[in-house]
Amino acid sequence: MRIVIDCRYVRLDQHDGISRYTAGLVTELGRLHPLTMLISDHRQLAMLPALPWQLVRAPTSLLEPLVALSVNRLKPDVVFSPMQTMGSWGRKYRLYLTVHDLIYYRNRTPPRDLSLFIRLVWRAYHLSWWPQRMLLNGADGIVTVSETTRSLIADHHLTRRPVTVVPNAADTVPGRPSHRSIPETTRLIYMGSFMPYKNLDTLVLALADLPEYELHLLSRVSATERARLARLAPQARLVFHDGVTDEEYHRVLRTATALVTASLDEGFGIPLVEAMSIGIPVVVSDIPIFREIGGDAALYFDPHSAAAIVSTVRRLAYQGEWEARSAQSIDQAARFTWAASARTLLGVLEGTERTV
Repeated sequence: MRIVIDCRYVRLDQHDGISRYTAGLVTELGRLHPLTMLISDHRQLAMLPALPWQLVRAPTSLLEPLVALSVNRLKPDVVFSPMQTMGSWGRKYRLYLTVHDLIYYRNRTPPRDLSLFIRLVWRAYHLSWWPQRMLLNGADGIVTVSETTRSLIADHHLTRRPVTVVPNAADTVPGRPSHRSIPETTRLIYMGSFMPYKNLDTLVLALADLPEYELHLLSRVSATERARLARLAPQARLVFHDGVTDEEYHRVLRTATALVTASLDEGFGIPLVEAMSIGIPVVVSDIPIFREIGGDAALYFDPHSAAAIVSTVRRLAYQGEWEARSAQSIDQAARFTWAASARTLLGVLEGTERTV
């Protein structure tokens, strides 16, 4: 069986969610079965394993609907894409597409790093369900990253094709998780974008009533947004890192009291798994996807209430609470590995994995 994996969404410098999903899966899948990677820029190879590859046009090209004509030359039996927008016109192979979440149907602000034209198309695409249905029904099967998203796909009747959950995971954080009874610092860590649905305002307002804690915001942030959040709660102790390397991220995370997020919507939550894998508790919004990922290890709060965030964070100072959550977190994170997800994906591509 000839397998081709669409790796054109892999970033050139540092992974985002879809880029990490692609690289994590293709690395482990390549250990299980020969495959060929599709790339659109030679620089992507630095972020990918040493496997056979083929250069094709970028997924943002106006000719993307015809990309299958190029892929056909590789004579694949099956192609997997980590996105749902891969062109399929004229294909001569089985095709599996991925839906990560339905966030942008409720929050239509597109990622800011896209061109103006692509942002306009993005908005138009998410104004109605029919473009998504057309793309998904044009494939042979659908992959998604969580049971939460699979349920949403079913609720909105997005496809007649079988849907399989191939979960996200976290890259291995260097060093073994160690048993600790108390945190090293009173740092709280936020790893994520500054999009409106991330609900940073409520989190920052909560920090104003947590004077004993610092909130470290690790992602890149515009000067305008940074100033706005600082004005929102001048007494809050906010530390803006404006982007970190993986090494810096791991170093700061290891010393934290907890990873926190007040997000209103997510497709998965890789930072939760990253934190839990090294025994750092997570304090997160009480939304279905975080219940699925955090299980009994996480602490949950009403994301619309700054007071609820304050009281939930302070629970970690109760006698024995942080130690217990830390131990539970390590066990919970072990449920999510790229190796296990790759085995599930291979079963899908071979047609042996049970789907619904």
